[in-house]
Amino acid sequence: MKQHIYNTELHWTGNTGQGTNSYTAYERSYEIKVQSKPVLYGSSDPSFRGDRSKYNPEELFLMSISACHMLWYLHLCSEAKITVIKYSDQALATMTENKDGSGRFDSAQLNPNVEILEKDKVNLANELHEKANQMCFIANSCNFDISHSPKTCSTK
Repeated sequence: MKQHIYNTELHWTGNTGQGTNSYTAYERSYEIKVQSKPVLYGSSDPSFRGDRSKYNPEELFLMSISACHMLWYLHLCSEAKITVIKYSDQALATMTENKDGSGRFDSAQLNPNVEILEKDKVNLANELHEKANQMCFIANSCNFDISHSPKTCSTK
């Protein structure tokens, strides 16, 4: 077994001068820093008094699922001698908020749109999404279903 360590730095930037004196006295803005990378600006979802121009944790979570899946999928395709030339995903997730304000994600749907060179490998290319889901570090850490609705076409 091999372990990997990740470090991030989070700074709240939403103190408007009153701190958290009241629920409406502060902004939900923050910065995420990772050494040698651009700063990522975030806030809460607009439903929770956040800034819609910044990334919220829920979006970042779904992006992580989608990106991890894609990276594993590309790896598996390269091993299977499938030449992927385009990949995009319109991911969708559902989160349920409880009356007390807590909540959880219930599901995520990945909708990969893939273009490959090999016409005879379209079915295999579609099947590899299941294997990518089994291998994905982020998907393996989730306690809800992640489904896939891939569309694959060939340029030949």
